[in-house]
Amino acid sequence: MTSKQLNRYAEIVAVCSGDQRYGGELAPDDHILVGVLAGELKVVQSDRMCYCGPGETVLLPRKQPATLLKYPKDAVAYQAVILKLPTALVRAYYTENAPAPARPAGPGLLHFPKSPLLASLFTSLLPYLELKQRLPEKLLAVKIAEVMEILRSLDPHSDGVLADFSEPGKLNLVEFMEANYMFNMPLAKFSYLTGRSLTTFKRDFKKAFQLSPQRWLTQKRLALAHYQLAEKSRKPVELYLEVGFENLAHFSYAFKKHFGYSPSALAGSRVHHLATTG
Repeated sequence: MTSKQLNRYAEIVAVCSGDQRYGGELAPDDHILVGVLAGELKVVQSDRMCYCGPGETVLLPRKQPATLLKYPKDAVAYQAVILKLPTALVRAYYTENAPAPARPAGPGLLHFPKSPLLASLFTSLLPYLELKQRLPEKLLAVKIAEVMEILRSLDPHSDGVLADFSEPGKLNLVEFMEANYMFNMPLAKFSYLTGRSLTTFKRDFKKAFQLSPQRWLTQKRLALAHYQLAEKSRKPVELYLEVGFENLAHFSYAFKKHFGYSPSALAGSRVHHLATTG
């Protein structure tokens, strides 16, 4: 069972929990800070992967696609506090606090080890879920400023991510899609992240790939799944979310329709082959 605690009076905070493996994709409009309290979080981006255990924290940069996979661990359900950093408040913070001198661009995702500062921060956020009236704007600004001070003190290079307010420009469509096809996002989100209207995105896509976006995405995701099953000995239940499918049943149906055999049959034949040749 999975759940998400929210409060309409403090929309920047949520608590997620689950006693089974689950996940989903996002490309947030604001930076997202996730503090893992129990279980394990796996964050998959186009070019890197990050694991966060209890007490660890990850900052998910705005406008960057990622898949979040959440697991129970050691018989303890997954639980995490999620904090949204409203872009307007982050921008206001930097009008009064100059970012550090620009440094070479690195991976956007920021991973923080256990820290008493972050532990105290997330503990202070939990009462927000019990508010009976809206969190005052001035208090919200103070809290975001506190978050910024903590993150900048823990990672002097974090300004390169936190102070990035750029909007997606018109990107090379082929390069972007080849790097991000595994993220199960609406076409409207893909079009926005490549700097196009949905109509222009579909037109440019058809010209570049000679296929509709949905058909191309399905074929690419199934090919990746086939490789992971056949060459990496992974199980269908382990990878269907990572390759862009919402549930195992849909993945199995699409896989069998495309290849003529089920993913479990392929995984089973791989195990049998290894056993007979070992």
